[in-house]
Amino acid sequence: MTAHKWVYMFEEGSGDNKSLLGGKGAGLCEMTRAGLPVPPGLIVTTEACNAFYDNDKNFPEGMWEQVKEGLKEIESKVGKGFGDAQNPLLVSVRSGAAFSMPGMMDTVLNLGLNEETVQGLATQTGDLRFSLDAYRRFASLFGEIVMGVAHEKFERVLDRFKSQTSGGRDTDLNSEDLRHIITAQKQIIVADQQAIPEDVYEQLRVAIAAVFNSWMGRRAVDYRRVNRIPDSLGTAVNIQAMVFGNMGEGSGTGVAFTRNPSTGQKQLYGEYLLNAQGEDVVAGIRTPNPISELKKELPAVYKEFAAIADLLEKHYHDTQDCEFTIERGKLWMLQTRNAKRTGAAAVRIATEMVYEKLIDRATAVQRVTPDQLDQLLHPTVDPKADATVLATGLPASPGAAQGQVVFSPDEAEELAREGAQVVLVRQETSPDDYHGMVAAQAIVTARGGMTSHAAVVARGMGKTCVCGASALEIDYSQQQFSVAGTVVTKGEWITVDGSTGRVFLGQVPTVRPSLGQDFYELMTWADKFRRLRVRANADTPRDAKVARGFGAEGIGLCRTEHMFFGDQRLAAMREMILADGVGAREKALEKLLPLQRGDFLGIFREMAGLPVTIRLLDPPLHEFLPSVDDLLTELAELKMTLQRATTLADMDRVLDDIDEKRTLLKQVVRMREANPMLGFRGCRLGLLFPEVTRMQCRAMFEAVCQAQAEKKKVELEIMVPLVSLGEELHQQADLIHEVARQVMGEHGTTVEYKVGTMIELPRAALMADSIAKYADFFSFGTNDLTQTTFGLSRDDSARFLSYYIEHKIVPEDPFQVLDREGVGQLVRIGTERGRSTKPGLKVGICGEHGGDPASIAFCNEIGLDYVSCSPFRVPVARLAAAQAALEAEAAAAALEATEQAAAEAGKEGSAAISTVASD
Repeated sequence: MTAHKWVYMFEEGSGDNKSLLGGKGAGLCEMTRAGLPVPPGLIVTTEACNAFYDNDKNFPEGMWEQVKEGLKEIESKVGKGFGDAQNPLLVSVRSGAAFSMPGMMDTVLNLGLNEETVQGLATQTGDLRFSLDAYRRFASLFGEIVMGVAHEKFERVLDRFKSQTSGGRDTDLNSEDLRHIITAQKQIIVADQQAIPEDVYEQLRVAIAAVFNSWMGRRAVDYRRVNRIPDSLGTAVNIQAMVFGNMGEGSGTGVAFTRNPSTGQKQLYGEYLLNAQGEDVVAGIRTPNPISELKKELPAVYKEFAAIADLLEKHYHDTQDCEFTIERGKLWMLQTRNAKRTGAAAVRIATEMVYEKLIDRATAVQRVTPDQLDQLLHPTVDPKADATVLATGLPASPGAAQGQVVFSPDEAEELAREGAQVVLVRQETSPDDYHGMVAAQAIVTARGGMTSHAAVVARGMGKTCVCGASALEIDYSQQQFSVAGTVVTKGEWITVDGSTGRVFLGQVPTVRPSLGQDFYELMTWADKFRRLRVRANADTPRDAKVARGFGAEGIGLCRTEHMFFGDQRLAAMREMILADGVGAREKALEKLLPLQRGDFLGIFREMAGLPVTIRLLDPPLHEFLPSVDDLLTELAELKMTLQRATTLADMDRVLDDIDEKRTLLKQVVRMREANPMLGFRGCRLGLLFPEVTRMQCRAMFEAVCQAQAEKKKVELEIMVPLVSLGEELHQQADLIHEVARQVMGEHGTTVEYKVGTMIELPRAALMADSIAKYADFFSFGTNDLTQTTFGLSRDDSARFLSYYIEHKIVPEDPFQVLDREGVGQLVRIGTERGRSTKPGLKVGICGEHGGDPASIAFCNEIGLDYVSCSPFRVPVARLAAAQAALEAEAAAAALEATEQAAAEAGKEGSAAISTVASD
């Protein structure tokens, strides 16, 4: 039986096989096969890494033997021997996952040095200082990476000896200094009950294991979690003959990009150091020079490198990130990979490469990630800033903003009116805080999740927000919060990074991107490829205008409850809720009617004939009322005021206030529900209080009539929330049609409209065929559908969901990424059953998942018509929808090719059988 192949020489591997060889290894193989100057080496595959973990962290059978055989080939190519005391071969041992994970895993350089080979290296090169410098570098890296000794211990030794030189640099250390440093490094390792093996093969064996182990190190695991890279991929290990950049001023090392990774400008961009090794550039031990300076110092090397960089970019059709070493005037390429880049650079590079005929438009659309596009839409914290992180929470709404801390929404509004920049800090937010949220530059909450009130409202406004920053200990009475001993009081400045969830102390510089022609061109291309329509969740004319500006093709969710915020409206709303009987309730609703009509008219004007889906009142009524705790506090304060009253008039006034608060408290207690999110809300409210539905529908139809009188087209869709029974929708639809007939009769005109429902309960999805009899459209409310499917409160689950994700109980936060297996199946079932009753039924989603790329791909897969998301996510959704369509098209083409190949093979087999039979 042939042994499994765990090891590939560079000339054996293929650049297309990143999953097996890792990105670094695949690039080295490709450069080697292209004849570029690459030091010889071998790759231990990602399969070996996975087998290592499956085998209780032991190498799989045959792997180590294949490594040693590969080393013999490297020895033959370079004319040196691994462990040879006279002519030693040194190697680097580097990680290399399929997806680039810069800085997340481990590397060891100069492996193969010991007390014998260090002398051989000195003889081989004629440079004792160089040899000892390589040894001290090896001892430091090996001690840190393989043996786990703290890096700072080695740094302290190096700094002590550098401080005793005239220049204070590592290049000022002489041979004697380096000998003392090596001795001190070994003593540090011995003090840790360890020692660097003198056997060079043992050095290599444990170094390979260390790289494998780094795959599951915390840095790597956290990076993969953030970037959604599976743990199952494993890392390859690249073992490569060392070339040395620290052999004098004719040697050096550097990193360069074929285009500027920050701006996308087409120019070589990077840094290098002469007389240095790779980690010197990265670690900042010395200040590197811009790559353009290399043209002056080593012009022949620069010319060769520039030509290779251009060749690599054209070969890979993408911007390359290259590592190189110069050894005594000879250029060696150590790595090429697709470069990491900012959102601005990604868009510019993709569009310019189309015009350079390096890629086509479909590739350009697929080249820019949704996260990169999102960077363009929001300011970000300057990555170069030196800043103190106070706390980290959930990145609820992207962007960066700064302001003075305030704890009261009223104060936020007042200070903002005076021109101040404020950040509203709350335990959590409620509808009562809305005016303060509007006024604030950013919102920070100690509690709540990605779809909490603060998060949803902030995203809708494009407002920076961090939720669930549980480290914050907020003290409203003292107007301060504290984190690990640091106290921040009202009026102090903080900076909020909603893209990463970090809260910084003080005013940290931000960078505000601008949208250029490249962005709009890319979006135009994306729109041509996508099938899914993209709408926006918008509750005000301002939101609608922003949505149109970002390319929204309609409003998929207008939440009418958000129109009741503000002092005048909230007062009328509370009057309606607390009314004693239908008559009093209708009187209060009369005050809200013109306000709602005006809001709807403003939205219709902005959307200019695009579809507008308006949801009837949905949340529990208690959300518009003061909390019991607040009322009890106010009563206690009034009683204290009564004790201080000095006149009968003052006492009578306070007593009246106390009576009023007590009456309100009784009503609030009477309306309190044990589980309000599953209580008296949605269509249940409209069925028991039909006058509320009448008022809202009258406001809509009257606004349509007025818009039509202004010669404006309106496409109105009325959505009934929280339906679980077909009869609920039937009765609400009858009421809507009744109001429509009344208003059309009064205005002498006709109004085109549709009535549909939000599918947000499991029963509604399962009974979609019967509900569809009364619906013109479905819109899946995946926020509540996720809550009711999982039995999770999206706010309360924040305290344990992170544990679930970390321990892989769930792969993703289901409130951020649609749960395909559970919630997704309900969406699929609801769509199929609804269309079995009405084949042309329009179906979309309007939950937070409407802006998530993975969820959008699922919506495209099951044939939804549209997604709806916050206005500032519309470009991201447009791009994600295009990418989903292109991926589906490619998958279908691949399947067709496979089936065709199978069919051809079947024909050949049949022909062969016929031939045999005839013989």
